Amino acid sequence: MSESAERRTKGRGADVLIVDDEADIRELIELSLVRMGLGVDAAGSVAEARKLIDERTYRLCLTDMRLPDGEGIEIVRHIAATAVDVPVAVITAYGSTDNAIAALKAGAFDYLAKPVALDQLRTLVKSALEISPPAAGASAGVTQLMGESSAMQQVRGMIERLSKSLAPVYISGESGSGKERAARLIHASGARAAKSFVGVNCGAIPENLMESEFFGYRKGAFTGAESDREGFFQAADGGTLFLDEVADLPLAMQVKLLRAIQEKRVRRIGDTQEQSVDVRIICATHQNLKERVEQGKFRQDLFYRLNVIELKMPSLRERPDDILALAGYILKRLASEAGIRVPRMTPAAERALLGYSFPGNVRELENILERALALSIGDEIEVEDLHLDPADCANVPGQSEGDSLQDYLDAVEKQAINEALGKTSGNRTAAARVLGVTFRSLRYRMERLGMKGERGGESE
Repeated sequence: MSESAERRTKGRGADVLIVDDEADIRELIELSLVRMGLGVDAAGSVAEARKLIDERTYRLCLTDMRLPDGEGIEIVRHIAATAVDVPVAVITAYGSTDNAIAALKAGAFDYLAKPVALDQLRTLVKSALEISPPAAGASAGVTQLMGESSAMQQVRGMIERLSKSLAPVYISGESGSGKERAARLIHASGARAAKSFVGVNCGAIPENLMESEFFGYRKGAFTGAESDREGFFQAADGGTLFLDEVADLPLAMQVKLLRAIQEKRVRRIGDTQEQSVDVRIICATHQNLKERVEQGKFRQDLFYRLNVIELKMPSLRERPDDILALAGYILKRLASEAGIRVPRMTPAAERALLGYSFPGNVRELENILERALALSIGDEIEVEDLHLDPADCANVPGQSEGDSLQDYLDAVEKQAINEALGKTSGNRTAAARVLGVTFRSLRYRMERLGMKGERGGESE
C-alpha cells in the first residue's frame, strides 16, 4: 500500500482508484501517479471496485476493460450513476477500438491502450483532474449560443455535458446552423480551454498536401521543405482539433487519420520517429455520414471512431421562436460595428422573416440583415430591404401572380395556422405546439391576420 493511502481520512479515498487484475500493471500505474504527488487505491475486480466506490470518494478512476468478474464498463456505469463528478478512463487491449468506443458512450471521458505509455498516462491524469470540477467560466461560455427555444436549450445542455468529457464528438446539421460555434463552446467550456482550438476545413485542403498539413514535415522531406513544420495535430496538442466537413476527406487520408486517432501518435513526413499527441477530436459535416459509409465513400471504422457522441444542431426552421430574437441581436451588433443607430424592423419585415425557410440558416439570416442594413433608408428596415427569394418561401396553392411578397407570406402563415387548428379541433394551445411557437405568439399572429378561432384550451 502506498504512503499516501495511510494518510487518508475516514470516508475519503485516495486521489485515484486503479482497477486492474494484473498486479504488475497496477504497480506500474501506482508508482507513476505517486511520483505525481497523487494518492492511489487499487482493486482487482469489479466487486472490489464497487465496494471502494460506495465507501470512499475519488477524483479519478482508471479501470481495465476486462476483469475476472465482469467488464470495466460496469464500473463506468456504476460511477456515472452514483458519483457523476468522478471522471473515468478505461484501459483497453491494443486495437480493441470497439471496447473503447462502448466505454466512451457509457460515460468514460478517455481511454488508454495497453501497453500503457507513461507519458500518455500522465497527460490523461492531468486532463482528468482539471475536468472535475468544470473549468471556470464554463456556464458563461455556453450562453453564447443565442436562442431560448426548447431545441437550443437542449443543445446548450448537451454542450455542458460534453465539456466534461474527452470523448470524440460528431456535430451534424445543415450549413450555417452553428456547428463550428458549438465546437468552440465545447472546447471553451472544458478543461482544455487554455489550450489551442485548431479548426480545419477538410474540403479546402488539396489532396496532395493533406498529409503534410495534418502531420507536418521535416526539413528536406521534399522539394520546398526548407524548414521543420508542425501539422494540425501538433498545433492542437493538449487542446482540440476540429475537423469541419470531415466527409470531404479522401479515403487514403481517412486511413491515416484513423491510425493517428487510435494510436494518439503521428509521424511527420521525412521523420523516422513518431510523436505522441494529446488531441480531442470534434468533427462536423452537413452531409449524412451514414449514407457516405453505405456508398463506400467514408470508412466505417473511422465513422464509429468519430461518431462516439452526436450533437445535432437544429435548423432555423426548427426554432422559429428564435428568429426575431436572433435578428435583433445581429442587427444590434452590425449597427455597432458600423457606428450607426440600431434600425427598427417593421412588423411586415418581421412577418416576412418568420415566413422564410432559411436554407442557409443563421449564416443566411446574418447575410440578409447585413444587406438590409446597407440598403435601408432611415431607421427602419422594410420587407423590400430584405430581398428574400420567393422560391424559399412556403408554397401557397392559388397564389396570385400579382400578389405582393407580404400578401404571399400572410397567405402562407394563415394556411399553416388553419391546418394546425384543423388538426387540433380548434384548440389554439395544441395548435401552437404543432406549429412550434408559443401560445402568445400564435394569438398575436391570428389577431394580426384577422383570424377567428375556437377559444377552447386558451390557457397561457
